[in-house]
Amino acid sequence: MDRTNVSDVESATRVNGPTPSSEGSDQKRPENLFFPNKNNDKEISGGKAVYGALRDSQNARRWLLRGGSSVVVSVVTGVLTSEWRVGVTFGIITLIGLMVYSSRRESEIPRWRKPSAAQRKTEAQLKVMKQLGYRVLHARVVPGGNGQIDHFVVGRRGAFAIDSESWDKRLPLRNKLEKLYHGRFSKNERIDEALEEAKRAEELLSKELGREIRVRASLAIYGPGMPWDSHRLRGVDIITGTKVRKWLRSGRDRLTDTEIQEIYQAAQKVLLPRH
Repeated sequence: MDRTNVSDVESATRVNGPTPSSEGSDQKRPENLFFPNKNNDKEISGGKAVYGALRDSQNARRWLLRGGSSVVVSVVTGVLTSEWRVGVTFGIITLIGLMVYSSRRESEIPRWRKPSAAQRKTEAQLKVMKQLGYRVLHARVVPGGNGQIDHFVVGRRGAFAIDSESWDKRLPLRNKLEKLYHGRFSKNERIDEALEEAKRAEELLSKELGREIRVRASLAIYGPGMPWDSHRLRGVDIITGTKVRKWLRSGRDRLTDTEIQEIYQAAQKVLLPRH
């Protein structure tokens, strides 16, 4: 599986107080972590301003294209049908369709991390859950572990670690004696990895918050047909990829808004972004 938010830029520590100088000399202070050059701060703030302007420009361009396309559809439809109301209706439908399409195409995972198609599909489902109060982190490394949690989710029904996988749809998926097989290939090692990642996340979050935090491990599988929407195997929920939202609502925990925010903030600290 491809193991793929950008780390915050931390400003250097400033030391206030008298400036050290040698006797009778006006030597310039060396530029280092404790005596930063003010020009650096200007460069950083200038870089942020440029980045913000570029981002706003890109957003404006997207909206211009969407709006222009909608107007064209409205005019053409109105002329063909001789009904301006029909034209306006089709224009609005076009605008909504373009917005939905764009939201599904745009990923919160930076492009240089190269998210897989399966990760993007799960991410699209989680965007809907975010509107229901769920908090989400993508592509987080588990310190002390060997893998990555593709999607860490916390909401009313608990905390979840989801790994997204795309497997060959031509091979059947079956459970035999508490072992998962994809065709004739055992997938138990992959299940154990997902469980290890979730358990390590539990330890880190529990230590950070000073109380026990449970993280439910899962694999969202795209491709092969499965006889279940979700099935618990070896401590991990095996989910039909398109049923992630339904599975999230099946959690048994009941977290308050305060608890959700606490766990989310702790996860931002202990589950590091993938570089």
